Amino acid sequence: MVTVGESIRVLVVDDEESYRQALSSGLTLEGFDVDVASDGTEALRRFSDQRPDVVLLDMLLPGMHGIEVCRRMRAMADIPIIMVSAVDTELDVVLGLELGAAGYVTKPFRLRELVARMHAILRRIAPPSVEALGALDTAPPAAIDLAEDERPDVSFGQVTVDFVRRGVTVGGVHTHLSRREFDLLAVLLSPARRVRTRDELIDLLWPDSYLSDSRTLDTHIHRLRAKLEPDPAQPQYIVTVRGVGFRIDPDDGAPSAPPPRHGADRRGSDDQPFQPQPVGA
Repeated sequence: MVTVGESIRVLVVDDEESYRQALSSGLTLEGFDVDVASDGTEALRRFSDQRPDVVLLDMLLPGMHGIEVCRRMRAMADIPIIMVSAVDTELDVVLGLELGAAGYVTKPFRLRELVARMHAILRRIAPPSVEALGALDTAPPAAIDLAEDERPDVSFGQVTVDFVRRGVTVGGVHTHLSRREFDLLAVLLSPARRVRTRDELIDLLWPDSYLSDSRTLDTHIHRLRAKLEPDPAQPQYIVTVRGVGFRIDPDDGAPSAPPPRHGADRRGSDDQPFQPQPVGA
């Protein structure tokens, strides 16, 4: 369990030295405490000795396949394992998840996308300690992490959101939102004007993101606008921040917060896929 002031311990298991070195360097710069292993036997030993907070486990390892390593790790401790592989087959995904893997990432990937995925998984599996996980995110803790009965009602324009009853009224008339639509609205209001990236929203609301993509998010944004906006074609409240994500803009004229410096857009990002440099380059 991560506590205040502690670094998040991550075990990187990959047989490619260039990937191990690049990930170790990149994750260390992101504030993680990184350990590495090059094969399944070494990974199991370090897992047993160090008890990391999260494991990045390559599927195609020499000697012992990543699926078997995952199975043995899950038998030892309930620690989140993210499967990493250049092989993106449905069978691999299903096997890994059935064995208890918390997620799946396909090479090549963006480092910031991987970090966001790790943050989301750690928040999801350890909800009692969310406020203590200051190291998980450079942004302030979101109000969405608070119990709903601790959040006051929020109003903007003709819209009022009742977090206790999970109800929404528009112009005093009750408007039905699906569970996912309400959760999306709650995240965007925690707090208002904070820009939420596409990756952040997908990781929070659709953590098994291999089942989803940004079109699913766009569909829910479209539905929210249709139910809440005076003119959904020209949204006043749920604002698109081009190349980043979305924010809620209450209509009181207050200035908007700048976009976050962390996280990456699934579309239109300037980030390049994470590619390690050859050893010795």
